[in-house]
Amino acid sequence: MLRKQLPTAPKQGRLAPVSNRPAPTATVLLTGFSPFGGATTNVSWQVAQSLGGEVIDGHTLVAAQLPTEFDTSLEALTDLIEKHHPSLVVCLGQAGGRRAISFERIAINIADARIPDNAGKQPVDKPVVSGGPPAYFTGLPIKAMLKAVQEAGIAGEVSQTAGTYVCNHVFYGMMHTLERRRAMQGVRGGFVHLPLLPEQGEPSMTLEQIQRGLRVAIASALTTRQDVKLGAGAEH
Repeated sequence: MLRKQLPTAPKQGRLAPVSNRPAPTATVLLTGFSPFGGATTNVSWQVAQSLGGEVIDGHTLVAAQLPTEFDTSLEALTDLIEKHHPSLVVCLGQAGGRRAISFERIAINIADARIPDNAGKQPVDKPVVSGGPPAYFTGLPIKAMLKAVQEAGIAGEVSQTAGTYVCNHVFYGMMHTLERRRAMQGVRGGFVHLPLLPEQGEPSMTLEQIQRGLRVAIASALTTRQDVKLGAGAEH
């Protein structure tokens, strides 16, 4: 389903393919980030790498690592989408302090880094895309994905902010690219933040729990074209 452009409101991610473009392949692109901030591991890449090669609902999961860098992360992701033309793009990120698998609702057009990225860049109050819309909504059915995760007995939530670091940069840039490049229309994408692994600190979630949660979430996304109605907002 294509949404009418509203220049002063968040853009809605696409949920339906465009018939005059090549159909997406039976793959799901699953990305994680390299470690950052002096850490030696990043849960997002550990999880993506562990799931790579699995088949869910007839779709092969292709895992790829993105650099935790503002300048190169989106370029790398765009190249991967052009190469694989997947049905879904699920970008994973690490979110220390969170206790649940977090399905991100919205990406905003701002980069405001508290710490430098791995290339030493630290943009402050800079747009991700100059002249781009203020925000984009996810292209994934996050309520249906949340429902599937919770029914599997795993902690999940809808998040109202993906931050202003490289995760949001990739999320916004991906949605902008999928919206504007006609060759990519029909590819649905979104972002999911993950809790730390126990060995990284607390609060945490085990690797097996995160794997199970993502499997059912991806399966739900592949079979859901119209998201479900489910209260999952926040008071603050």
